[in-house]
Amino acid sequence: MQLASNISFDDTSVAFEAKSNKALKKANFLFTVVNNPAISSLATGSVKLGMALRLPIKGIIKYTIFEHFCGGETIKESEQTIKELSDYSIGTILDYSVEGEEDEASFDKTMDEIIKTVEVAKSSPNIPFSVFKVTGLANTNLLIKIQNGEQLTEKEKGAFENVKERVNQICKKAYENDVPILIDAEETWLQNPIDKLAYEMMKAYNKEKAIVYNTLQMYRTGTLEALKNAFHYAAMDSYFLGVKLVRGAYMEKERERAEEIGYESPIQPNKEATDDNFNKALAFCIDNKQRVSVVCGSHNEYSNYYLALLMEKHSMKNDDPRVWFAQLYGMSDNISFNLAKAGYNVAKYVPYGPVKSVIPYLLRRASENTSVAGQSSRELSLIRKELKRRKSLL
Repeated sequence: MQLASNISFDDTSVAFEAKSNKALKKANFLFTVVNNPAISSLATGSVKLGMALRLPIKGIIKYTIFEHFCGGETIKESEQTIKELSDYSIGTILDYSVEGEEDEASFDKTMDEIIKTVEVAKSSPNIPFSVFKVTGLANTNLLIKIQNGEQLTEKEKGAFENVKERVNQICKKAYENDVPILIDAEETWLQNPIDKLAYEMMKAYNKEKAIVYNTLQMYRTGTLEALKNAFHYAAMDSYFLGVKLVRGAYMEKERERAEEIGYESPIQPNKEATDDNFNKALAFCIDNKQRVSVVCGSHNEYSNYYLALLMEKHSMKNDDPRVWFAQLYGMSDNISFNLAKAGYNVAKYVPYGPVKSVIPYLLRRASENTSVAGQSSRELSLIRKELKRRKSLL
């Protein structure tokens, strides 16, 4: 079956319309590096060493990989990126991507920054969502301890009360400002308390529509059932379910830990099973669209096309507010720009934060692109196709 709008994710003239020749050539260089595991490993290792030795490499990072994958070091610096995306009808999800902070003062600072993104989104039609990671607001070991059912000390109990209050302050602010908020997924060994917090927030703030969204990683076994259970509880307690569907970001880490500790891997056995899980979840969300709002966080061309087909099958408008397509800034422009041109709701995750603090995020992006079969190769082939097309026009 073919869409009436006849979207093509191969149309590079649309995909890279916003990029100058210089920017496209830089992207070609970056993905050439990422596409070669040996060179990519050497490059990321050099960055880690350079940061450890405090070498003056910030400028190199900022004007290469940081510039390609991030909006800026601050919300203010990201304004140009927000505008450039909005010129092509693509929204921005400002993602404060500082990682690795583990003290109460840093958690409070992160909360304040996320609340700022909500306030900025309130006054900007170009920022449809805000987003946060609970590990930006909580000690990772505390979340693991809670998931394992271990006894907490009085100090730890107080710390977790602070976590819950931070999450509530963010979600309450989102509700008051009518800005949907996405709660990102994390590793399986600390995800349960995050899920519990997310659904508590939905119960409090999703009575009129979906404001709080939880993220489900479909490369996990049992996630489709978890989605159906979440829908059941939403129906039972009369609130709207907000879900962001992703395949997942920690596959190798998850499998290595399962093997090391000696438990069954929580990850699907292969890509086909993950794809099947993801697409069934999309179908479930659209089948239950009266109560479910969904963000399709995917770089998979078929899944995005399939969601558009489902919408057409259900006679939904392309810009139905209950359905959004989302990709990471600097990746899959062939999907984002072509969907936006066809009138669908599309947003890019735009990370921002101080270069040094965002480096863990950038290194993970490089690692994921290298490990996900075909991802960087696909990016590279499209970039080179567009460079060739432009050269032929000269």
